[in-house]
Amino acid sequence: MMAVLIDRPESPADGLAAVVELRRLADRLEAAEVERALRDGWSWSRIAEALGVTRQAVHKKYAKRAASAGLPTRGGSDA
Repeated sequence: MMAVLIDRPESPADGLAAVVELRRLADRLEAAEVERALRDGWSWSRIAEALGVTRQAVHKKYAKRAASAGLPTRGGSDA
């Protein structure tokens, strides 16, 4: 992994606020990429492997959202 040098925020409050925003951004990015993977026919198992979590964890987190978006929520290709 590449080291990233950043300027330290002036206060812990500023630093922690930045952490919160980064987590929100990461959550939105993950959701968008899970949706894209499902649209491309990926299985829950393949998505889970790419994220480093269990199939059950990723399914629990995203299945309802996927179903409401009209995406497949079962099966999928492992290719």
